Amino acid sequence: MTGKRRSKQPLVAGKRRSQPRKPSTPARRRKTAPKRRGLLGILLLPFKWVLILFWRIAWRSTALVTLLVGIGVFYYASTLPPIDEMVDGRTRGSVTLLDARGETFAWRGDQYGGMISSDAVSANLRNAVIATEDKRFYWHFGVDFYATGAAMVRNFRNSGNPLSGAGGSSITQQTAKLLCFGRPFDPKTWENETKYEADCRRTTLWRKVQEAVYAFAMEAHYTKSEILTIYLNRAYLGAGSRGFEAASQRYFGISAVNVNPAQAAMLAGLLKAPSSFAPTRNLQISQDRGATVVRLMEEQGYLTISQAADAQANPATLSKAARARAGGYFADWVMDTAPSYFTSDTTEDVIINTTLDPRIQRAAEEALVWTFENKVRDGSEAQAAIVVMSADGAVRAMVGGRDLTVSGAFNRATQALRQTGSAFKPFIYAAALDLGWSPFETVVDERRCWTSPGSGEWCPSNYSNDFKGEVTLVEALQQSLNIPAVILSETVGRDIVRTVAEDFGIVSNLASGPALALGASESTLVEMTGAYAGILNGGSAVKPYGLVELRLAGESEPLLTATGGIGERVIQESSARELTWMMYQVVEGGSGRRAAVEGWEIAGKTGTTQGARDAWFIGFNGDYVAGVWMGYDNNTPLTGVTGSGLPAEIWFETMTRVLSGLTPKPLPMQAHRDPVEPQSQTDQGPHGLGFTPDQADSIINNLLRRLQGNDG
Repeated sequence: MTGKRRSKQPLVAGKRRSQPRKPSTPARRRKTAPKRRGLLGILLLPFKWVLILFWRIAWRSTALVTLLVGIGVFYYASTLPPIDEMVDGRTRGSVTLLDARGETFAWRGDQYGGMISSDAVSANLRNAVIATEDKRFYWHFGVDFYATGAAMVRNFRNSGNPLSGAGGSSITQQTAKLLCFGRPFDPKTWENETKYEADCRRTTLWRKVQEAVYAFAMEAHYTKSEILTIYLNRAYLGAGSRGFEAASQRYFGISAVNVNPAQAAMLAGLLKAPSSFAPTRNLQISQDRGATVVRLMEEQGYLTISQAADAQANPATLSKAARARAGGYFADWVMDTAPSYFTSDTTEDVIINTTLDPRIQRAAEEALVWTFENKVRDGSEAQAAIVVMSADGAVRAMVGGRDLTVSGAFNRATQALRQTGSAFKPFIYAAALDLGWSPFETVVDERRCWTSPGSGEWCPSNYSNDFKGEVTLVEALQQSLNIPAVILSETVGRDIVRTVAEDFGIVSNLASGPALALGASESTLVEMTGAYAGILNGGSAVKPYGLVELRLAGESEPLLTATGGIGERVIQESSARELTWMMYQVVEGGSGRRAAVEGWEIAGKTGTTQGARDAWFIGFNGDYVAGVWMGYDNNTPLTGVTGSGLPAEIWFETMTRVLSGLTPKPLPMQAHRDPVEPQSQTDQGPHGLGFTPDQADSIINNLLRRLQGNDG
């Protein structure tokens, strides 16, 4: 059995272990057979090397640009001042005008409402601005590359220039541009602030690079809230409003802290085109733009569907003051009469208290509009102006033309020099009464001619082309007869008449010939109305004024106070009272009948110039003097219009509104005692002239001696 034992087979593994192992060759030393390049590979080989070269240059260039940008960011960031120095970008100040009640009615210059924080303003406003201008504001680092790229593509498709058109700039970039990249206004470099701002807005490739670097620096130096604060305070929003606080006050009369979604949307919508979209210019366009912003706010989740629907159904509207636009011409006049270093050239914020009465201003505007809509033919280019003032010269209302919404326009109440016509006659009668003439003394209305050196013979006529014969002075004034006015002027003396008119405030050049009596001289409406105020106040000159007090914002002490008001006496009070009585007869039964207001004593005088190029009515009650002028800017004759017509009707419509609800006040007037009655030297009663007959004789003799040297 042992011989049949089977032999054991050796293990294969053992054989493997027993075989010697060949040393391995490192991978890097292995030799592989070279790949064969196809035709395509050979052709692409140069492009491969170009790509490799481009890559090496690109990452090095990127590194260099990154380094340069970093240096720029570090430099700009190190120069950025504290935020409170960045919010007010004006180089000039503003002027706020307050009416007689102390309420704001007009602004001039760049209005800045004061610093507001982005955290303090209404969330509606904050959300509206972000939804409209930069919806990824809180996520980028100063530049929204996606928005910028998309805008460049759109611009290229529209105009072929990627830098022209919609910029896609982030709020941070817009703020950088508002800051002009840290360059302050320098009058040596820029002619004015407008050109400085235009240069800051100029878009070039290099400017876009600067803008981006400055934006990165701002993001590094300020928080998002601080950047938004600067933007909200510096953005221009139309109508002279710098910043959202000023705009909110300007358009809505409330702080930016309190705006609702519709108001916030309108304000944010102004950022696109502040001058064009300003609600004071076109409310409907501004509301349409606001509706677009509301939709954006809803899409981005800032408003619920119901909130957006409410905002769309109730769009923002202007405040009462902004809507009324009261006192545009008046505000311009006040700005022109005050020193320029406190108004147009001010570098401070100035507050001016004025004499404007908004109720009277509104009455004058409504009267003008109503008259032209109901009494003047459609398409007429005739103009009119109105001034209402108190007896001391305080101007309460001023309308300088038919366009009531303008600012800085030609003011026909203060700038138009026009012939006064018969509106000048009261100064002739004032001179005569003050020299002792009686309203009941007579003159003969008949054909008369006068000759002046160098002018030849002058033979005036009455408007009715007939003559009345012997008339009293009161009848002559009541019917506005021309011949008696010239006779009286020549008898009293042109120099005396001219002096009386000038002392009452007619500072324009007065005619030297006999035509002086018929208003051949030119004057302004505010000047003439002020002269009539002197008659109402008892014979003392007044200087029309609108400025009551001027002070710097935040200060209580005024820098200027009223420079107008009652001045020196021109004629005796008794003479003024007699003249007032005569002018009362003009309205009661003469050429000014259309100006009569039921229940009130009204005195006044009509005026129509040669060829009917100008028509006037100026009159007063016991409280107010109002003047109306009507004519064409190009001196075209009026058709069928005299001072007793449309100007008197405009006056009536104005004063009916002004006097509505007030208690009638009698006029300060008296009729002179008939001169045929003897007057005692001691009679100084309320109906006397204030001097004795002997004194009157002396005055007349002196007058006659002066006339010997006159040419009339």
